[in-house]
Amino acid sequence: MKTIKKLVLFGIVLFAAISAQAQTPPVDDNGLAIGGYDVVSYFSGKAAHGSKSYAVKHNGATYYFANKANQSAFKKSPNSYLPQFDGYCAWGVGAKEAKFPINPETYTVIDGKLYLFFNGPFNGEPFNTYEDWGQRTTELKKAAHANWPKVKNSK
Repeated sequence: MKTIKKLVLFGIVLFAAISAQAQTPPVDDNGLAIGGYDVVSYFSGKAAHGSKSYAVKHNGATYYFANKANQSAFKKSPNSYLPQFDGYCAWGVGAKEAKFPINPETYTVIDGKLYLFFNGPFNGEPFNTYEDWGQRTTELKKAAHANWPKVKNSK
């Protein structure tokens, strides 16, 4: 019985650690953008991890791509693929006028633009900012674009 309790406790701790790590800054301390996800892949409908083999430096950040074709597409037109709000949570910029980290697997593409979102534990509870964004997209998108100039330079 003690072994089962230990296994359950271990599972809970492991799940919490993985969930906490799911959030990432748009560019980490090593200069890696979007947690190593391929920003071109979002436009095909599925977030994919990139590879060091297909890395590109752009504006001081390193972007990884899943394949040579995506790497080439980004090199040809990086602004077509870069996430809005420098990769910060779109909901955070629109609803809270703040920079939130993102979960690279929680995103949407609207009018050819990539928007990323926070999706993880907050104050001990699950919190997915995309849920509110999905209900108030027009309002929050407009607010985020209006707020970004002042939020951009905040800490």
